[in-house]
Amino acid sequence: MIVPRSRLLVWVGLIVLPFATLGGVESSAFVISAAVIGALLFVVLLDAALAFGRLDGLSVELPEVSRLSKDRDLALEVRVRNERQTAREIRLALDFPRAIQSANDEMQVALPVGSEWSRFTWPCRSSARGNFPVTRAFVEGVSPLGFWAVRATLPVRGELRVYPNLLAERKNLAALFLNRRGAGLHTQRQVGQGRDFEKLREYIPGDSLDEIHWKATAKRGRPVTKVFQIERTREIYVVIDSSRLSGRKVESGKLSVESRNVSPLSTLHPPPSTALERFITASLILGLAAEKQGDLFGLITFSDQVGTFLRARNGPAHYHACRDALHTLEARTVTPDFEELASFIRLRLRRRALLLFLTSLDDPALAESFTRGMDLIARQHLVLVNMIQPAGARPLFTDDKVENADGLYDRLGGHLRWRQLRELEKTLQRRGVRFAQLDPDKFSAQLVTQYLGVKQRQLL
Repeated sequence: MIVPRSRLLVWVGLIVLPFATLGGVESSAFVISAAVIGALLFVVLLDAALAFGRLDGLSVELPEVSRLSKDRDLALEVRVRNERQTAREIRLALDFPRAIQSANDEMQVALPVGSEWSRFTWPCRSSARGNFPVTRAFVEGVSPLGFWAVRATLPVRGELRVYPNLLAERKNLAALFLNRRGAGLHTQRQVGQGRDFEKLREYIPGDSLDEIHWKATAKRGRPVTKVFQIERTREIYVVIDSSRLSGRKVESGKLSVESRNVSPLSTLHPPPSTALERFITASLILGLAAEKQGDLFGLITFSDQVGTFLRARNGPAHYHACRDALHTLEARTVTPDFEELASFIRLRLRRRALLLFLTSLDDPALAESFTRGMDLIARQHLVLVNMIQPAGARPLFTDDKVENADGLYDRLGGHLRWRQLRELEKTLQRRGVRFAQLDPDKFSAQLVTQYLGVKQRQLL
């Protein structure tokens, strides 16, 4: 596509309008005016003819996959190929999705002579998780005399993978990720002798009868005792609810680390995060903590059916697989099916494991369904249920004085929600399930603390 530039409009204003007026007023100057206007028209048309093909041999390339974290800056590498290797100056724009923000809508790129490839970086950031393809680039060149602009749309192939931002959470748990001899926030005494078999040894007076290895005793003709070690490698599963209640907004009482930093891309403030965002961030942080502790980390997501199931493993490749499975997870407007989830866990997880449920149970109907589902798995696995503490759910007379009737009704509603959750906690406790309401600003830290407490007390 070819479009006129401001230079053409200026020349038309300087030559065509005065000479056309002169030719209309003075008949003797008509021939000269027509000749001047015709010469300008000839030059303009010749320039337009020469403009075609100015963008031939140009192509734009992006990395096949670019990875970045939400609300953090990325310098996207852009390569422009100039097959003719002639000096050119072009304007370039990338067709970013709406979630991708950039301080530069377009860039002026000077292609040097004798160089086939030119490389530069394009600053951008994302306000949402997910996969965002970039499929088009818009290029504009200038005709030889500058009267016309030639525009073209070039196909590109690039993908931006935006992962959850773990920077603030990792700073809160920095001590856990330091390379120390002892893993964990600090050195903790392990409780219990453990039940993992280590070796056989000769019987020592005072050994318990249940520790004697009777087959080895019969074979050797003398008492042999089994020696156990503390269990160190266990399976940890995070079960994430991605149903309708997980899509609710969660207001934070603190500014994030990113929002305090001055950035040219921070003109638009991101919307309040959802409960699912907190669940995903906490899950990845817990995965890093389990890796440091030497445990196996697994992942289950569900809504009205089980979505993702990654069996517990360790290692960087497995963590990246969990991250790739979570960065596109979105809340669905469906009701969770806890009974189907419990049946799935009962059939798939044969070995005793720690199950950390991240869900919302402030709906009485959902709480009742969840309680029925726990009857299937609570005896086999250690189950910890966590939800974000609902705003205002607290007992009466714990706040300041109520100023009006609306405030009184708000306090009464919060008291009823608090009482309902307390009854649910007692019901689950009778089934051997632990229930906790966590602070939304400290959700990841409190979840990791729960896990370390289980690890220390040898509850598995």
